[in-house]
Amino acid sequence: MKYYILLILTVLLLACAKSNKAIVKTPTTANTPKTQSAKKPKNIIFLIGDGMGLTQITAGMYANNNFLNLERAQYIGLHKCHAADTLITDSAAGATAFACGKKTYNGAIGVGTNKKPLKTIIEYAEEANINTGLVATSTIVHATPASFIAHEKKRNRYEEIAADFLDVDVDIVIGGGKKYFVNRKDGKNLINDLIKKGYKYTDDVSDININEEKYYCLPAMDHFQSLEAGRDNFLIKATDKAINFLHNKEEPFFLMIESSQIDWGGHANLSNYIITEMIEFDKTIKMAFDYADKDGETLVIVTADHETGGYAINGGYTNGDTLITAFTSKYHTADMIPVFSYGPGAENFAGIYENTEIFSKMMNALNLKKNVED
Repeated sequence: MKYYILLILTVLLLACAKSNKAIVKTPTTANTPKTQSAKKPKNIIFLIGDGMGLTQITAGMYANNNFLNLERAQYIGLHKCHAADTLITDSAAGATAFACGKKTYNGAIGVGTNKKPLKTIIEYAEEANINTGLVATSTIVHATPASFIAHEKKRNRYEEIAADFLDVDVDIVIGGGKKYFVNRKDGKNLINDLIKKGYKYTDDVSDININEEKYYCLPAMDHFQSLEAGRDNFLIKATDKAINFLHNKEEPFFLMIESSQIDWGGHANLSNYIITEMIEFDKTIKMAFDYADKDGETLVIVTADHETGGYAINGGYTNGDTLITAFTSKYHTADMIPVFSYGPGAENFAGIYENTEIFSKMMNALNLKKNVED
């Protein structure tokens, strides 16, 4: 009888031991945080809503029947947007962080705190035979697009920035600022120089032939008008052309698209200006997400360089007809900025990190290696 009791106790102890072992076993892969995705994208579409903080996004959503296409994003992160020496960044330092992976001083275009050139992701991509493109609703020599191409100590050196564009073979460029290429103090016509380099040129985005090798399109002499002043959804048309142009090459590509004037609505403390630009930007985001769905090899990243205006929603109605808003500034703020991602490798953009990490994550996604000397 004692033998049987001991046998039963032994079986029970073994069962408990197995149960405890199961409780403390190593977490499965599904529960283990991933630092990098196993699958990498062929292409990246990087969308920047200049001055777009969380409130700009929220206002656009409520004014658009409580919906934005941005809600389709698979992962959301936050980046710390401060410049090298101050909590408030400008677009030049913010875009240089994205383009070059280094914090720098406000006003710097593709240069570090020592004022020496920093290599941009577009320059790395071109060296690796990855096609590239830039689209903006400002002049193309403005701080954000310029920081992906040029290397200047001051952001207002527009003619020098325009000349820098001849040094990098971007495949398609669409934006404003034609006057900095043709009405120059040095008398040069840089558009003629671009044509000599093999570019096709047009003043009309509708005329872009996606079968051409390289294209410049500068429809505006300076900045574009706002949507409220009659711009006519230029960003949507330009994005459609740029994506189809790069897709037609059947090779990897990197495309940066900037909705420049969300920022200007913030500087002017005009809520309607912000909202109309935000809704157009969201339609542009939809085009990128739809392309990523169809293509299956494209990573889409949506973020901003900084928030502008200290914009707040203090009340209103759920139908979006009335938003009670306020501003704390006519300049930028130091708020962390959301990052939305979609497609292969999107999970790598979740979390909280410095804005410079966006450069590193994009470089890794495209298998681009940073030179030690750069």
